[in-house]
Amino acid sequence: MPARIRRAATAAAVATLTAAALSSCGDSAADAVNYAVDGALVSYNTNTVAGAASGGPQAFARALTGFNYHGPEGQIVGDHDFGTIAVVGRAPLVLDYQISDKAVYSNGKPVTCDDLVLAWASQSGRFPQFDAANRAGYSDVVSVECAPGQKRARVSFAPDRGFVDFGQLFSATALMPSHVLADELGVDVTAALTNGDLPVVERIAEGWNTTWDLEPGMNADDLKKFPSSGPYKLESVTDDGAVILVANDKWWGTEPVTNRITVWPRGADIQERVNEGAYDVVDIAAGSSGTLNMPEDYVRADSPSSGVEQLIFAPRGPLAAPPARRALALCTPRDVIARNAEVPVANSRLNPADEDAFAVAEATGEVGQFSVANPNAARDTLGNRPLTVRIGYQSPNARLAATVGAIAKACEPAGISVVDAAGPAVGPLTLRADEIDVLLASTGGAPGSGSTGSSAMDAYALHSGNGNNLSGYSNPRIDGIIGALAVSSDPKELARLLGEGAPMLWADMPTLPLYRQQRTLLTSSKMYAVIGNPTRWGAGWNMDRWRLSR
Repeated sequence: MPARIRRAATAAAVATLTAAALSSCGDSAADAVNYAVDGALVSYNTNTVAGAASGGPQAFARALTGFNYHGPEGQIVGDHDFGTIAVVGRAPLVLDYQISDKAVYSNGKPVTCDDLVLAWASQSGRFPQFDAANRAGYSDVVSVECAPGQKRARVSFAPDRGFVDFGQLFSATALMPSHVLADELGVDVTAALTNGDLPVVERIAEGWNTTWDLEPGMNADDLKKFPSSGPYKLESVTDDGAVILVANDKWWGTEPVTNRITVWPRGADIQERVNEGAYDVVDIAAGSSGTLNMPEDYVRADSPSSGVEQLIFAPRGPLAAPPARRALALCTPRDVIARNAEVPVANSRLNPADEDAFAVAEATGEVGQFSVANPNAARDTLGNRPLTVRIGYQSPNARLAATVGAIAKACEPAGISVVDAAGPAVGPLTLRADEIDVLLASTGGAPGSGSTGSSAMDAYALHSGNGNNLSGYSNPRIDGIIGALAVSSDPKELARLLGEGAPMLWADMPTLPLYRQQRTLLTSSKMYAVIGNPTRWGAGWNMDRWRLSR
């Protein structure tokens, strides 16, 4: 798993790199930067199913801070401005979280352990009313001891459930301001969640799901519910859905280098905007905007993400049964699709964030029959019955449009009619509403990387009841394997578990992995300290260090 075996890059190294970049530019810094990201900006709460699959993580990593953040390789880096974590027990795992005494929200309210209680309760699966994307790790926590209003919490895990990647928990964008819900609802949030007061919990869950939705043209009163715990705060949402972040005057750490950053959802006009020099940073899936012609005053870097581009099948409709899914998979030209993306075919479902360190364990005999298009086998699987399938993805996206076109051409001889059902608002909720039969997207249904950087966490997208288990897949044996992967660091045991799970997943076909999504990072040649990131937080992980030279 990448959080465990990937080589570590320390916070000090990151700081040194940033400082070196800043010292290399002698002229003055511009006051504002324009940053384009993959997805729409639909929610300040990036822990919901829709929020996790949006551009929100790229936008808000330095507005909603936590005990850790994801560095340039996706690794966990401690954010000691926010607080510290101490391991006080290993069997069972017990952690003490200490929030900085200086930590306050941009509205002046203190950051307290109540925010940890809300993060745990909302993402643990204990209360299904919360539309949380991922319960990994939080579901293993049995208690969060918090004296309301205080800055210390003790987090205890269940016996034998020592979540190995615990640094992923309570990290940047995971902690939402519980005091906003308390003030809005007039309730004691921590007491209700701790005591399981279900009528109040339902109201809290509804608030958590919807209070932080972003709407174009929101006014100042609306934005009072969106306080920041980081170097940037949300100033406004433009009429076309961009968010404007400005320096947070209540931030207790090092001031951000740039005073204002406007985060733009990716649109059809990206080439035009780049030609105009309107964007200073562009952080998108490679090929999603076609062949970008780069002006001379831009720098381009391409790199692999931790997310896997895949077909995610709807739990209802024409692809509800495994034979229909297998038929579509049999005629999908995975080799051609990956070759067009200039990357190898990806086969991993349970180890998706890693760079195939355990690929051999998941490369079962089942894989071979799904490597190249076989319309005859697909037709036989369907018993010569016709099938119409709507494949959706967030548009515009030139690469995914070409992918759907390739599938349609290859599957037509099998009697499978593929309809391109793309749209600018297509995503996880579209699949959940049965408006499409397949979602073509990366991890968790995201147009961007979508990955946490941890295979242990990403694998939960196939765990029963998980929010981002968009295919509604349920297999007790797979649940057990995913749970075991989350608490094991022994390479032999990991390989054994992956080898056990792969044949079942190829047989049941809840998803069809295609290739590892590649990332394109375009920056103005006058930008400094912009560093890519393979996770869903993207280049925004250190935006407070960005500098645009005048």
